[in-house]
Amino acid sequence: MRIEVGLDLLHFALAEADCLDVLEKYRGRCEPTFLFYAIKDEALSDGDECFSHGKDIGEDEDVVSSQKACTMAVIKPDAVAHGKTDEIIMKIQEAGFDILTNEERTMTEAEMRLFYQHRAGEEAFEKLVRHMCSGPSHLLILTRTEGTEDVVTAWRTLMGPCDPNVARREQPESLRAQYGTEMPFNAVHGSRDREAAHRELALLFPNLKFSDKDIEVPQGGEADGTAGPSEALGIPVDAD
Repeated sequence: MRIEVGLDLLHFALAEADCLDVLEKYRGRCEPTFLFYAIKDEALSDGDECFSHGKDIGEDEDVVSSQKACTMAVIKPDAVAHGKTDEIIMKIQEAGFDILTNEERTMTEAEMRLFYQHRAGEEAFEKLVRHMCSGPSHLLILTRTEGTEDVVTAWRTLMGPCDPNVARREQPESLRAQYGTEMPFNAVHGSRDREAAHRELALLFPNLKFSDKDIEVPQGGEADGTAGPSEALGIPVDAD
């Protein structure tokens, strides 16, 4: 028996029946057989990993377990069409966010009507739905590795006011100020609170399951009707 390819953690060995006396009885009637096995090494595990992606036994659902809260972010079709996706992703990472998932997808009308159902009575609803279905978007699941600010609030702060014209006046360094043009072409979307984040993630990533921690509403937040972190910082509570 000899090792054809060898690495520290991977070996491929070849046993030839014609050369090994112990395999004499198999000569002339054996076929190639491959055996793969894995050894779990704690040294290979990242103890600080906040996001795991696996399968439950007997289920078809992917499982997301996180020790940190997540939020939904969308780079909209207008920003993607203008070739700004990579720039926006770089700014997101520079701001201290971890991108757990980045998927390019063209939304369906049915998905967007559910996604924006809380705005169904507004005059701009149909235009918003058409825009979101007009081309590919990038769907991101974000968590935060730096600072103590809630991930939902931190992402909404980075986006800036919903209207790009307002954003350019009030928060010129925000993403909507830099990459948005006019409503509804404001480049990015962010969940308005933890509850909305959970609903949006469940709608657009139905095969993912999130831990309860991901949907907690911070104390003193929107759950009890008092001003939440977005209102306290003067961030408009919109969802587009």
